[in-house]
Amino acid sequence: MRLAALHKTIVALLLALLAVAPVPATEAQTVRWTDLTLIDGRVLKASELAGKTVVVEFWASWCPFCARQNPHIQKLHETHGGKGLVVLTFTLDKKDETALQYMKRHGYTFAAARSSPAIEASLGGRRALPEVCVVDATGRIVFREAREMFEEDVAALARFAAN
Repeated sequence: MRLAALHKTIVALLLALLAVAPVPATEAQTVRWTDLTLIDGRVLKASELAGKTVVVEFWASWCPFCARQNPHIQKLHETHGGKGLVVLTFTLDKKDETALQYMKRHGYTFAAARSSPAIEASLGGRRALPEVCVVDATGRIVFREAREMFEEDVAALARFAAN
């Protein structure tokens, strides 16, 4: 009986460690941008992303961890957008209107499109929510974090900005 409890505890600890282990960027993964229709109906052209560093975030309006991280993503967008860095997010909300209302309610102005299996595959697959990856100016994924990031960690993504 004690051995079974010990086994369950060890398994639980291992699973907890795996859940917080950083996910390395996939070195071989290269992103090929395509035109994207944003949730507000605008089209973000591939040419607007090509040659720029793009911080990508996957989020949802119902995700409490996303709710804590998105203000930091917005701040990154406000302070470094147009300075060699583009913030592009993908919502997992089923309806664009739900995501739009969430963004309006919180004053978010970063670009947002609806996620899809094809988009997620093009970015090396989504592993968690929220999830952030950085695509450098050559299209390589150079950073990935599959969990909520703190304010200082999101701000530090500015180091990837193309000069």
